[in-house]
Amino acid sequence: MKQINWTEFAYPIILSLKVAVVSSLFVLLIGGLAAWGMSRRKFRGKTLLETTFLLPLVLPPTVVGFILLVLLGKKSWIGYLMESFFNQSIIFTWGAAVIASIVVAFPLVYQTMKTGFSSVNKDLEDAGRSTGANEWQVLRYITLPLAWRSVTAAYILGFARGLGEFGATLMIAGNIPHKTQTLPTAIYIAVESGDQTLAWCWAGAIIIISFGLMFFANHKPKN
Repeated sequence: MKQINWTEFAYPIILSLKVAVVSSLFVLLIGGLAAWGMSRRKFRGKTLLETTFLLPLVLPPTVVGFILLVLLGKKSWIGYLMESFFNQSIIFTWGAAVIASIVVAFPLVYQTMKTGFSSVNKDLEDAGRSTGANEWQVLRYITLPLAWRSVTAAYILGFARGLGEFGATLMIAGNIPHKTQTLPTAIYIAVESGDQTLAWCWAGAIIIISFGLMFFANHKPKN
């Protein structure tokens, strides 16, 4: 049996957790604001916009990665601005993995939070407005507390999706050891190279983390 280099083993786990934490926080904020706005307003083109929001859910991750590669590459104005701001290209960095995770997790977070916001009794929100509360105060003190289960579920889904993202991440972040190699890409390379022991260890790590997330999501505190 091949001896495992534990430093090499730990890096993809640490990077994957970092990417998942950062991307899940961003996608929770972005998805939450979008869900709140879409659940409260009716306007022409709403169905088209919502379909666009949900599109990454049905597109192959490699297609999402290809589109991001075109949008964020040096030849695009977005890529040019990001390179000017960060003084380097965002492509093939761990930041690119964060962006890929945000995009692919967004539909899940958006839909979950929209369902939660839609389930809140509108009369309670209107009662808050009638007492002088502005929209931010209604969201903070009424909507979010009543929809907290959906918010928690949305965060866990976003975290899990970011942790397991492979196709889009491989396209725009690559698989550079000690730089952009996440758990899913590390497992893929280990299997390709015939290192079953290392692949099983990494697979076991991601299974344990995912199990912990699901256990936390399903755990009901005692009254």
